[in-house]
Amino acid sequence: MHTDPHHGLSSEEARRRFSVDGANEVPSDGPKSLRRMALDVVLEPMFLLLLACGAIYLLLGDKAEALMLLAFVFMVMGISLVQQGRTERSLAALRSISSPRALVIRDGQTCRIAGRDLVVDDIVLLAEGDRVPADMTILEASNLTIDESMLTGESVPVVKHGSLELADAHESGDVASMAYSGTLVIQGAGRGRVTATGTRSALGRIGASMQGLADERTPVQEQTRQVVKGVAVAGLALAAALAVAWGLLRDDWLHGLLAGVTFAMAVVPEELPVILSIFLGLGAWRLAQARVLARSVPAVELLGATTILCVDKTGTLTANRMQLRKLWSEECEQDLAQLAQVPEALHPVLEYAVLASHRRAFDPMETAIGAAGQALLANTEHLHRDWTLVDDYPLSRHMLAMSRVWQSPDLEDRIIAAKGAPEAIMDLCHLDAARSGIIAAQVERMAREGLRVLGVAQAAFAARALPENQHDFAFRFIGLVAFEDPLRPKVPQAIAECHAAGIRVVMITGDHPHTAVSIARQAGLQVDGEALTGKDIDASEPDLLRRRLREANVFCRVQPEHKLRLVQAFRDMGEIVAMTGDGINDAPALKAAHIGVAMGARGTDVAREAADLVLLDDDFTSLVTAVRYGRQVFANLRKAIVFIVAVHVPIVGLSIAPVLMGWPMLLMPVHILFLQLIIDPSCSLVFEAEPLEAEAMHAKPRRPDARLYDSTVLIQGLCQGGGLLAILLALFLLTRQLDVSDEAARTLMFSALVIGNLGLIGANRNWRAAAFWSWHRGNPYFLWIALATLTMLLAVVAIPVARDLFAFALPTPALAIAALAASLLAWLWFGTAKILLQKP
Repeated sequence: MHTDPHHGLSSEEARRRFSVDGANEVPSDGPKSLRRMALDVVLEPMFLLLLACGAIYLLLGDKAEALMLLAFVFMVMGISLVQQGRTERSLAALRSISSPRALVIRDGQTCRIAGRDLVVDDIVLLAEGDRVPADMTILEASNLTIDESMLTGESVPVVKHGSLELADAHESGDVASMAYSGTLVIQGAGRGRVTATGTRSALGRIGASMQGLADERTPVQEQTRQVVKGVAVAGLALAAALAVAWGLLRDDWLHGLLAGVTFAMAVVPEELPVILSIFLGLGAWRLAQARVLARSVPAVELLGATTILCVDKTGTLTANRMQLRKLWSEECEQDLAQLAQVPEALHPVLEYAVLASHRRAFDPMETAIGAAGQALLANTEHLHRDWTLVDDYPLSRHMLAMSRVWQSPDLEDRIIAAKGAPEAIMDLCHLDAARSGIIAAQVERMAREGLRVLGVAQAAFAARALPENQHDFAFRFIGLVAFEDPLRPKVPQAIAECHAAGIRVVMITGDHPHTAVSIARQAGLQVDGEALTGKDIDASEPDLLRRRLREANVFCRVQPEHKLRLVQAFRDMGEIVAMTGDGINDAPALKAAHIGVAMGARGTDVAREAADLVLLDDDFTSLVTAVRYGRQVFANLRKAIVFIVAVHVPIVGLSIAPVLMGWPMLLMPVHILFLQLIIDPSCSLVFEAEPLEAEAMHAKPRRPDARLYDSTVLIQGLCQGGGLLAILLALFLLTRQLDVSDEAARTLMFSALVIGNLGLIGANRNWRAAAFWSWHRGNPYFLWIALATLTMLLAVVAIPVARDLFAFALPTPALAIAALAASLLAWLWFGTAKILLQKP
């Protein structure tokens, strides 16, 4: 027995079927397994270098050092696995959020669920722009046309028909009543019953061919790979030279090889790809928590450079909760704000507005019309529940009006109800100039109040064969219906924040110019310039259009093709453009924009697939949040890279100095490993979680060609790290002057280096404050890492076994104070360097 098409499955039955049939999704590579992640870690250069060091220690007969290195190997592996596991969990959460969605009827209620949760016999509602989420039998169809080219290769869309009596179109072979998973609804609407999900669907059967495809590297990932490769090649060459020099000068080739491997461990920046993958994985996940789905990582990187946000009005700036506010005819007008009933003279206006709308409406204005009709026309003869829909004429780009043809039980004539843009309705009614002028003046008055206005018309038709064009009916003008869609409460504040950040916001809408200007003024947009219409855009040559765009912030009566032209014009002006859209025809504009932003709640699947970002709740404030986070990601990545450059300078210097100066080895592999336990978590946790600096949203957008690895980052890191290296070398020279043992000198130098690294983290958390002032900023990861690092440092110095493994000696109080003084001096240098290198 099949499901009631108007009630759907019960939630309990849906859960039962899901447990039996599984998720409605095609085969995929899925998340990495623990074994795969462990293998990736084993093949990393740092791990291989550690194994080489262990082998050398065994050759030197130092089994304790070899075993300790092995223990550290497992610690590093554990940290890497935890980091990768966290990233994989974040990506798994993203996959769940980004799953295609379906509008279904369950428990008699319409709800939107993830496409993967569909089960057989679910009742699915299809609308223009949707991707069919599973194979199904069409029960009802209204001008339903589906593009099946992805399955058949046939470019001509297929018209579908529905039949409530048909049990399973796939079994009967009625292809006109079938809809296949993955195909695209390009026109009309329909209702279907799911017959196959997952691997049993048409898409699932070909899904295996989509497995195993490699992910394409992003520009920043590719840039990082080149940097790591270049530094690694140069570092390994220097490491080889260092090993040879040590062997030749001291005739100790094993220790020379150990020095070379230690240098290689010090110079290879293996943290870069790690922090990049974690930043981007966790960054996309954090955006998803803010109800923004990042479908393209480069879009997140580019958000910080955005200079213009082109946003839709309805549903983005406004709440998209339409309410019928006014009814108007040429004889009467009524404000419905505090009205319990409608005057009889206005009954036809609401009556034919209801007839011109879908009975099960998805459009907010149609929903508002239906609700008002049920409330204000109840118990009257103006609600025609027993009338039968014969046909309808959908809205098109060429005619901004729709008509629905009805047949009453007792009338031979067919009644046609039309609604649409007032000018389109006046055109359908063939009104003279005088009447058109009166109606246009009323539309303008309502539009100045911020109301959205539609015209309503009626016609009768006696012939059985309907014309192909709704223009062929003899329409009679009935009146106007006006809606209000309140501004989202947080929009004015968000737009003010954009203006403070140097980001220009322009509003794009299909509304009347006066409505658009009224809403724009309420939102806080600058509306001193002219409001450009779609006709103005068509009439403007490229040069003229670019000049007009410098002043206009409101675009009205705009069609999707106008959006594309606006994007191209703004790009030609050198702007970085983010464009919102939700319809099928918005896809070219979304693709053309630097950052395409689709609506998650009301947007079509086509728009979402063309976009880089998806606003899951269609809220403009979410887009501003995304811009804010885009700046945060880019800024924090640069901070992390400065830290990596700075922290490697003293490590590399302390690895080379013994060869040049004839000193004993200052850093050994175990010391490098200890530092790695600080560096990797610091980069991946502390800097990723660092909040956006307060003044960041009061600065102009960064240049779009700004790079992560530029001279500013390099100079900042070299200055900070170079100062720390100089202080450490001075400390070591001081200890030698005091005739301190090599082990004690190494202890002081290493302690100062570790505490100095903590100072580097604190200094680079905020580039606008001196080093000490950065420590108060809330970031729990930094506090825990600092405490863990100091505890481990005390342990390796105080515990005899650990002290021997690290080749340390217990320092005297005076020497410990000297190490702390050196660390404090380094912190002061970090703050001074930041101030000196700040751009005015």
